Amino acid sequence: MKLDYDIIIIGAGSAGLSALREIKKHTDNFVIINDGPWGTTCARVGCMPSKALIESANAFYRRHAFEAFGIIGTEKLSIDKKRVFERVRALRDHFVSGIIKDTESLGNRAVSARARLLGPNHVQIGDKKLHAKRIILAPGSRPIIPPEWQKLGKRLLTSDTLFDQETIPDRMAVIGMGPIGIEVAQALSRIGVQVYGFSRNPLIAGITDPLINQTITGLISREFPLFLGNKVEVVSNAENSAITIMADDNPIEVDGVFAALGRQPNVDDLGLDTLGIAVNDQGIPNVNPNTMQIEDLPIFLAGDANNHLPLLHEAADEGYIAGVNASANSFTCFQRRTPLAITFSDPNIVTVGASFQQLQNKSICVGQVSFENQGRARVAQLNKGMLRIYADSKNGKLLGSELCAPAGEHLAHLLALAISQSLTVWDLLQIPFYHPVLEEGLRTALRDLVSKLPPGMNRSDLSACPGFNTDIQGTE
Repeated sequence: MKLDYDIIIIGAGSAGLSALREIKKHTDNFVIINDGPWGTTCARVGCMPSKALIESANAFYRRHAFEAFGIIGTEKLSIDKKRVFERVRALRDHFVSGIIKDTESLGNRAVSARARLLGPNHVQIGDKKLHAKRIILAPGSRPIIPPEWQKLGKRLLTSDTLFDQETIPDRMAVIGMGPIGIEVAQALSRIGVQVYGFSRNPLIAGITDPLINQTITGLISREFPLFLGNKVEVVSNAENSAITIMADDNPIEVDGVFAALGRQPNVDDLGLDTLGIAVNDQGIPNVNPNTMQIEDLPIFLAGDANNHLPLLHEAADEGYIAGVNASANSFTCFQRRTPLAITFSDPNIVTVGASFQQLQNKSICVGQVSFENQGRARVAQLNKGMLRIYADSKNGKLLGSELCAPAGEHLAHLLALAISQSLTVWDLLQIPFYHPVLEEGLRTALRDLVSKLPPGMNRSDLSACPGFNTDIQGTE
């Protein structure tokens, strides 16, 4: 093996592979080193298998709306959990195989090993010392598991182990109601598992707007119990006994625990201590988010490991930035995209642009709409949720939105486009809104926002007049 390289990449996840694609355009003298299975977190244990589970769960849960459509006989429907997870694994393996092909052709430039920095230009793998002009670190992250929970053994599941299960316990505690916890808890509940959701944080799925949080917690708690805002204690005295979850002195017995406490960057034992730089309490050094460079070193830290925004599109962007800059003589500062986070619950939960919390001390106006009486949502039996949109009160510029709404993932992209283009509320109101579509709900929120702007700023739009012989409240 050649031991002197232009670039070394540590980690073959979304960020590492994105960096690799850019590096291959400039040099063949590189090596990518990966510790553990090849294939990204998204494909193996994240985005894709979780969505496969969610689709099965939602398809089965949809039976509750059949009677409203005049469809009878739902009591004869059942679900085979084993077959559900077989399908999840089949799809997962397909997605992973496609990603692995990207590295199979690299030969000895793709190495399975644990790598550790020995300094700004050196990496240790086994008994070999590698040198490189530039190094990209993309080691990813792993689920956080409190040490005391290890005694649960196989009864403790995480996103790394859930999709390999042949059977699922009848009663599950999902601890942590962030995006992963909400998605898994709702999906398991919808395939027939008795789920209990726990979180020390009263806000769920990354939401910071209290009205959106109140709406979504109310909807979710119709499907399974939520215990929010209290410290959670896990008690198990024997390997085969029931597990007791204590939250606010309320004991709940379950057969298994799904830990969704977030993810821990894989920076421990990476050798960052050899660089002579400061790190924060999570062991992460100062990283320029526009270049991905660590301090002024020839090293870049991309993806989940820098704990910036642990999302696939962000990791891919960071890998791209790191790959471009590691291959160049001078570094380019890249403007980052409008923040966008989607939880694929029902209804979708979204934060786009600036969050409510980030805007609390700024002069803003807020427009909102409930989807309970929105026309298209009603005819589809999807009429639930709320959207809130925030704008600068001085000029009507759109700043951000939080929502839980049917097809919220699509509304989110429309809002992301508007915010990234610095549009005002009037700019967005001037686009056509077809009837009947869910986007008419967004129009209602935009009109509500306009009505709350200071006097003299309340302009109309081309669709300001009511429709002919229609109930505006019932159709928008």
